[in-house]
Amino acid sequence: MNRHPYLRAYMAGVLLPNWLLLGGLVGWTVYGIPSPFERIIMFPLIVVPNLWGAWNTLYVAMALKRRLPLGLWGALLPLILLPLGLALQRLLGLELFAWRDVVIVLPLLPVAMGVYYLAWRHIVGFFNGAVGME
Repeated sequence: MNRHPYLRAYMAGVLLPNWLLLGGLVGWTVYGIPSPFERIIMFPLIVVPNLWGAWNTLYVAMALKRRLPLGLWGALLPLILLPLGLALQRLLGLELFAWRDVVIVLPLLPVAMGVYYLAWRHIVGFFNGAVGME
């Protein structure tokens, strides 16, 4: 099963965030969506799943399996997502989080990295194995 390894890696990486975002969006739709939410949801719905897929594809393409565990590779992703989210906020002219809020929340970054580590090690790793990437 060596056909299209990068496409399979991308699909395995995209699956988990798409499921979570679909569930969250259904929940928010049932309870009503606040007005700035339509502009904010663009980042999680478009950028996050695609970045997860690209990140998994990069892991496969660079053959990092021998040098770096998948969980550690996934734990690096919040270090990219946080600045991207803040840049998008600034681009859209939204004032959701001030820089002082970021400094207050910054100590939670290791927790986010831990959650990403577990998600990538167990769930994305399972999906990679299911499509023959592991």
